[in-house]
Amino acid sequence: MASGKQNPQPGDLIEINRGVYQHWALYMGDGYVIHLTAEDEGIPRPSAGSVAILTRKAKVKKQLLKDVVGSNNWQVNNKYDSFRTPLPVKEIIERAESYVDTERTYRLFYSNCEHFVTMLRYGEEISEQVS
Repeated sequence: MASGKQNPQPGDLIEINRGVYQHWALYMGDGYVIHLTAEDEGIPRPSAGSVAILTRKAKVKKQLLKDVVGSNNWQVNNKYDSFRTPLPVKEIIERAESYVDTERTYRLFYSNCEHFVTMLRYGEEISEQVS
C-alpha cells in the first residue's frame, strides 16, 4: 500500500494524491472505503483542456482502500472539520451504505468525488479543489 496514515477511523475523509488532482473517498471501517468511481464509468482523468469530463455518470463503489489507492499516496484529511460539524459516525456510515452501487451524475466542478464524500460526512457538498 502507498504511504498514508495507517489508522483511519470510520467516517474519515481519505485524500488520494493522483498527481494533477486529488481523489476522495470515505473510510467505512475494516479496510473499506466508499467513493465515486468516475474513471470506471468512462470519465477520463482531468487534464489540461479536457472538456469531456464536465458531465457524465459515475458509480458509487465500496472497495478496499488499498485497491482504490494503488501506488498513490494518501492521507486522512478531515480539513473541513474546523468549520463544519461532522454528522454522527453511525449516520455517516448508514448514508454511505445507502449509495453503494448507485449511479450519480458526475460534474467536475459541481458534483465530483470530493463533493460526494463531504455530503456524506457533513450533509453538505464542499470541494476546495474546484473553488
